[in-house]
Amino acid sequence: MLLNTPDIYTMVSGDSEGISKLNAFDIAILNAGVGNTNLIKLSSILPPNTKFVSKINYNRGSLVPIAYGSIVSDKKNEIIAASVAIAITEEDGFGVIMEYSGICSADEAKAIVSKMAEDAIKYRKMVLKEIKSIAIEHKVENIGCAFCGVPMWYSEKL
Repeated sequence: MLLNTPDIYTMVSGDSEGISKLNAFDIAILNAGVGNTNLIKLSSILPPNTKFVSKINYNRGSLVPIAYGSIVSDKKNEIIAASVAIAITEEDGFGVIMEYSGICSADEAKAIVSKMAEDAIKYRKMVLKEIKSIAIEHKVENIGCAFCGVPMWYSEKL
């Protein structure tokens, strides 16, 4: 089966507490707006000329291509963070998405992942136009999760 190439994307984040690590992740993706879909994890390439939209509404059960970073912890009072950054090129809007999660603040995660995205464009010997990034942090109460992602979709489905 050949899949179509997505032509729109957005950036999402969510955090949560849950009764288990999987429940915490599930609630975080619900809070991010992608929890009633089947996430298909991507290896971090934004197709050329893909357009940013502020929100994508998915049908329940949709197969959603997404690059994401997440972290789950059960260490009380630990600060965890997840972040994604997209380095977009001048040439045709081609981009590289980088994901990061760790025991750190949202600001620290965002700085790390933005540098990773910038470096990815340098390795490709392309000209950087812009970097878009988001991050979220969570202070663990019992079992917590932080999640950030770049879901993609198809404009004809809007």
